[in-house]
Amino acid sequence: MTIHKITLPTPFAVGDVNTYLMDGDVLTLFDAGPKTPDAWIALKKGIESAGYRPEDVEQVVLTHHHPDHAGWVDGFPDAKILGHVYNDVWLKRDDAFLAYHDAFYRARLEEEGVPEDAFHWVEKMKRPVRLIGSRPLDVFLHEEDKLPGHEEWEVMETLGHAQSHLAFWNEATGEMIGGDLLLATVSSNPLIEPPLDPEDGRPKSLIQYNGNLKRLLEMPVDVIYSGHGIDVRNVHRLIGARLASQHERAMKVYGMLEQGPLTVYETTKKLFPHKFEKELGLTLSETIGQLDYLLEDGLITELADGRGVFYYERT
Repeated sequence: MTIHKITLPTPFAVGDVNTYLMDGDVLTLFDAGPKTPDAWIALKKGIESAGYRPEDVEQVVLTHHHPDHAGWVDGFPDAKILGHVYNDVWLKRDDAFLAYHDAFYRARLEEEGVPEDAFHWVEKMKRPVRLIGSRPLDVFLHEEDKLPGHEEWEVMETLGHAQSHLAFWNEATGEMIGGDLLLATVSSNPLIEPPLDPEDGRPKSLIQYNGNLKRLLEMPVDVIYSGHGIDVRNVHRLIGARLASQHERAMKVYGMLEQGPLTVYETTKKLFPHKFEKELGLTLSETIGQLDYLLEDGLITELADGRGVFYYERT
């Protein structure tokens, strides 16, 4: 079995994205880049450099649904598409889901105390969906499944950065194909995304994400082939540093509440005074994550006013 790393350009601030071609009983491509002409040229060239053609690919496995990872599923019409069930609503993008998506984010902006003149951000929360493919999944993957064609690789559900996120673990070799679970030089952003079932309520993305990093601390991971940048080694040490840094950010938010209760929006403006207007969705997600962390530790409480706006204050 050989893993070939193929790096593709993206139009996003994160820069290039990594995909991986794995041979074996089934020729498998992990992730498919954004649906841009430049990414397809690079992907095709990478597959050919490994000694194959795009039509030889038998299955495409998605680590998650974000547009820099799930674009060129349409480029492999004879391959099966595999991934977490949450990918499917983004690959199909029917009117009912898009309406639910917009309603979810509008409700979040209202409870976060965001001024109505910023509600145009609901549309931006969709991200550039034109760069996501439109082929639905053929196979849903679940926690502890064995990857078809590669029985030595086990599926791990690693939600947090995305509600569709999976990683793939080979215990015998200590290797992991990790998507955006852990990156070598930058922190992954646990993003707020609507749950598949509206009855489940807003997922606590940062809590999910931290929990999955802590899972890795109990595993003998030698290397993570990540979605961006170089391979991740010294995994446990990096996770320890990331968790410590995240705790420091949460305590910074805790300090902001010393003078009295704040909404998510008010906290975001304090936490990101020069960034929140241009990156409102991302900065709100970050702030909500820190508040969820403090709530989980019992350091703060959540209160709602008569309009349904939430305020946070020290316990």
